[in-house]
Amino acid sequence: MENQGRNGKRLVLVPGPFQGQLTPMLQLATILKSKGFSITVAHTHFNSPDSCFPRFHLLIFRECLTRGTNHMERGDKICGIIYDAVVYFSETFVHDLKIPSIALHTSSAATTIVRLILLQLKAQGHIPMLDLPLSNFGSLDYFLELVVLTSNIRLSSAIIFNTIHCLKELPLAQLHQQYQVPIFPIGPLHKLAPTSAVSLLQEDTGCIPWLDKQTHNSVIYVSLGSIAHLDQNQLSEMAWGLANSKQPFLRVIRPGSILGSEWIESMDEEFKECVKERGSIVKWASQKKVLVHEVVGGFWSHCGWHSTLESICVRSSDDMSTMLWRPKGECEGEIERGTVERAVRTLMKEKEGEEMRQRVLDLKHRCDVSIGDGGSSCHYLSVLVELLRSF
Repeated sequence: MENQGRNGKRLVLVPGPFQGQLTPMLQLATILKSKGFSITVAHTHFNSPDSCFPRFHLLIFRECLTRGTNHMERGDKICGIIYDAVVYFSETFVHDLKIPSIALHTSSAATTIVRLILLQLKAQGHIPMLDLPLSNFGSLDYFLELVVLTSNIRLSSAIIFNTIHCLKELPLAQLHQQYQVPIFPIGPLHKLAPTSAVSLLQEDTGCIPWLDKQTHNSVIYVSLGSIAHLDQNQLSEMAWGLANSKQPFLRVIRPGSILGSEWIESMDEEFKECVKERGSIVKWASQKKVLVHEVVGGFWSHCGWHSTLESICVRSSDDMSTMLWRPKGECEGEIERGTVERAVRTLMKEKEGEEMRQRVLDLKHRCDVSIGDGGSSCHYLSVLVELLRSF
């Protein structure tokens, strides 16, 4: 499947293991392919892309390492490697092969700054704070070690962010000062590569006919990403909060994401009878298709950066706003059906929700400007392409 690009240069792209990391990397691959580069994607068995990308050379990561070494021995030209920052060990490997590397951050620039500040606070002895409880994320030392490994970009030639310069101007400037390498904010990648789509889970297309039956702007879409898990109480409180809001909803619940259940078999019959046709629950959905549907007026998200960008950029009017939720262990006991009900009604029916939609519309306008002729994302993409061609 591999073919040389128009400029004869080949790039190896190494995505992270999860959906929110794989999708932006493949979008970047599509963009760079259109600029004349040939593309090899190194992936694991866990995050193997499907056949939607016949123009790319797809290799299992271990196989890619072996072939990469063989290519170098034969004198074949790999001009550079772009790796997700969470796959931090890629940097050392390509340095040994004397191949230039660039890190892609699929989280927001502000999140990266926060992680660096955490390291500073740890070094100054402020973490952990003895009078404050720790989150249930896991071992704090393990988390901080992971932050060190993913933030310590010592050998890379540049850093790419899936963001827009005008939205993250201050943190981008701070990151440039911290790393002293070129920073390329070239998002939203899904707008620059609109045909790219890949899902690690099978999508349920049956929700689209259900959406077709709903009224304009009436549906709240609930999806908490590809990693988060809920306990039985959280599942119940969210469900009844949605039911009591009287608002039509489309909810994604991944198989295995409910602790102690395979799927939604633990939901009581009273809830199902109360909701009936007003709600639809699916195992996975094409988020892009759902968000562009005219009946979707709100998005209850998990704070994932990719989902946030998608929700900002959808459609051409001020039709949709976003409600965020932290799907972490520390939320246990904090999800209450009355709070959910009020939040959904505020988002979908009240003046505050309208104000949210206006703010989202302003952000969408900025996104549109950034990817247009002369926009910041197009400018940084051009500079990035020139850098890659110079390798």
